[in-house]
Amino acid sequence: MKDLIETIVTPLVEFPEDVRVSTSEEDNRITYFLSVHKSDMGKVIGKQGRVAKAIRTVVYAAGSSQQKKIFLEIVE
Repeated sequence: MKDLIETIVTPLVEFPEDVRVSTSEEDNRITYFLSVHKSDMGKVIGKQGRVAKAIRTVVYAAGSSQQKKIFLEIVE
């Protein structure tokens, strides 16, 4: 899943080397934390959050086969 997130986000940003995905796993949920360069934050979120919503939709669909809920948070 980390590879999928990196594959989606890397072409969108100016500083692809700063794309980081970390994971936090609990009993019934997995949270992925996406971190990008400060100047790329707007590109990843998009106008009115449309790009972020699209990324989350793809990630949630890819993780639907797992028995845990998937969450994606974009952090600074």
